[in-house]
Amino acid sequence: MLKQTADYLTFDLLGLTPGTHLGEALNFFLYDTTKIFLLLATIIYIVAIIRTSFPPEKTKRMLSHKREYMGNILAALLGIVTPFCSCSAVPLFIGFVESGVPLGVTFSFLISSPMVNEVALIMLWGLFGWKIALIYIGTGLVVAIVAGIVIGKLKMEKYVQDYVWEMQVGNAEIVEQTFRQKLDYAREYTLGLLKKIWPYVIIGVGIGAFIHGYAPQDFLVRYAGRDNPFAVPLAVLIGVPLYSNAAGVIPIVHALMEKGLPIGTTLAFMMAVTALSFPEAIILKNVLKNRLLAVFFGTVAVAIVLVGYLFNAIL
Repeated sequence: MLKQTADYLTFDLLGLTPGTHLGEALNFFLYDTTKIFLLLATIIYIVAIIRTSFPPEKTKRMLSHKREYMGNILAALLGIVTPFCSCSAVPLFIGFVESGVPLGVTFSFLISSPMVNEVALIMLWGLFGWKIALIYIGTGLVVAIVAGIVIGKLKMEKYVQDYVWEMQVGNAEIVEQTFRQKLDYAREYTLGLLKKIWPYVIIGVGIGAFIHGYAPQDFLVRYAGRDNPFAVPLAVLIGVPLYSNAAGVIPIVHALMEKGLPIGTTLAFMMAVTALSFPEAIILKNVLKNRLLAVFFGTVAVAIVLVGYLFNAIL
């Protein structure tokens, strides 16, 4: 329904031609902006209601495991069964931080959730076979766990925006609320968070829409082919400004592989699109300070590049 509405507004009401740069960019912007806001509002609302029923200590106890690194592993595995896009995973990330979950553990979830999910597994299995599918899942988990551990070791809690820490007190820990009170709290929490991040969503999707509409379709194949030793980092750089969930990028991945792009380069591109999207960075900018945001993107980007080179070497 959202896609049909975006098509109607773009091509019928405004009279733009399908396939043109402006038409495709505006269509992408209308569709993805609406989709992201709906996802954000729904997920934030649900998370807020859940938080009124489950004290933050439960979440903290589950993911703050006594055994070192176990929390990162559990958070990365949790990301597999919560197949959110990179933008809509942010509310859960904030919820984890508010609950006192270690910062590195929350990043393991933030990376794993958009990058690795059952939809991508099923589609990759059907298109490329079980070996490629399991390789993708395995490398995605490794990236999420290792990157989360590295960020946790850097002790960068002071680079989370102050208002996130302030949310740890007050309504978040109220117990024995009526169902009406829970709904009222969830509504206020959702509206408050959306008011903080909506400009960043618009800016991020707008930039992504421009790239989507105006970037040549064969750009990646042309400049990141087999003969280019820097193909993998170039694929990551090209993938970051784009925006899609894992399922949405699968058809692009299939087309790239059919055109001869190596599997490692293709997987690196897919991971960059799903785990390091520019719209996600714009939204996270309102949650993380610049240094932590740079460390997050840099750590994950390096890990993805290494994975790409690894699989180009062994496959």
